[in-house]
Amino acid sequence: MSFAFLFPGQGSQAVGMLGELAAQHPEVRQTFDEAGEALGEDLWQLVSAGPEEELNRTEQTQPALLTAAIACWRTWLSKGGAMPAAVAGHSLGEYSALVAADVLDFADAVRLVRKRAQLMQTAVPEGQGAMAALIGLNDPVVKHLCAQLAQEAGKTLQAVNFNAPGQVVIAGAAELVDQAMEQAKQEGARMAKRLPISVPCHSDLLKEAAEELAHSLEATPMRHPRIPVIHNIDAQPRQEIDDIRRAMAKQLYSPVLWTDCIAQLQTMDIDLLVECGPGRVLSGLNRRIDRSLRSASLHDPDGLDSALAQVQE
Repeated sequence: MSFAFLFPGQGSQAVGMLGELAAQHPEVRQTFDEAGEALGEDLWQLVSAGPEEELNRTEQTQPALLTAAIACWRTWLSKGGAMPAAVAGHSLGEYSALVAADVLDFADAVRLVRKRAQLMQTAVPEGQGAMAALIGLNDPVVKHLCAQLAQEAGKTLQAVNFNAPGQVVIAGAAELVDQAMEQAKQEGARMAKRLPISVPCHSDLLKEAAEELAHSLEATPMRHPRIPVIHNIDAQPRQEIDDIRRAMAKQLYSPVLWTDCIAQLQTMDIDLLVECGPGRVLSGLNRRIDRSLRSASLHDPDGLDSALAQVQE
C-alpha cells in the first residue's frame, strides 16, 4: 500500500494529549525529554498538566505540537512501521514533516519553531491581529470579500488557509476580521468563527517576521529530503536545501494551500493518509476534501495499531 503521513499544526493541541500513547510507548516521553533539553524546560509537564492558557501560547504551542508529532513518528518507527511515500504538514506541521524526511534534526527543529513562534508573537501587537474560520462559502467569494474590505480600510485582510472546499480561514487586522465574519454570514456562510489566536498567521503582516526567520533558517543545518515533502505554499516538493529554506520563510506570510497539497498526494497514487500527531483535525479535513480518501490517526494506541494494520494489508 502507498501511504503518506500528515502532520497537524496549531489547533490540535490539548492538555493531556498523547497520554494513553505515552503510557504504552516510552518513545513519547523520551522525545519530550529531548525537546525539554533543547529548550531548557519541562515540556512534558506542560503538556500533561497545563495550564491550558500556557499551552495555548503560540511560543509554547509550536514546540509542543512539533514534539508530539515526532513522538508519534518515532513510536510508529519503533513498531516497525514502514516509511511513507511522502509527507506533508499543515502550517507548523511542515516542520514536523521536514524532521520525518530527515531534512532537520529534531532538536534543531524544536529550537527553530520556538524562534518562529517568538517572531510571530512580536510581529503584531496583542489585539491588533486576528483569524477566523468561514464555512460554507467558495474560495472566490471569500477572496473577493477580503480584498474589498482591505481596500476600503487600507488595512490587511486575506484568505490564508484553504483547508477544504467551503472551509477557508482568514487573517488580518482584528476589526476587519470581525467585519468579514458578519458579511460572510450575510453572504450565506454556515459558520463564521474567531479562532483562539491573535497572530494573523500566513498574512502579509508577518512579512517582516519572515525576514528574521530566514536568518534562522539559513543558520540551521539541513539535508536533502529522504522522501518528498509537499510544501504549503504551492503543493510541490523540493529537493534543494536553499529552495526549502526559501519556501519555509515564505510560508510564514503565504496562504496554506492544503486542499492542493492533498490533491498533489492523490496524483502520487496514495491509498492512505496517516495523521501523525494529536487529534484528528486533518482526518476531518480529508473527508471534506474527498470522502473516498482513507485516513488513519496515530494519537492513541488503538489508532496506531489500526494504522499499522492498514499499511500491512
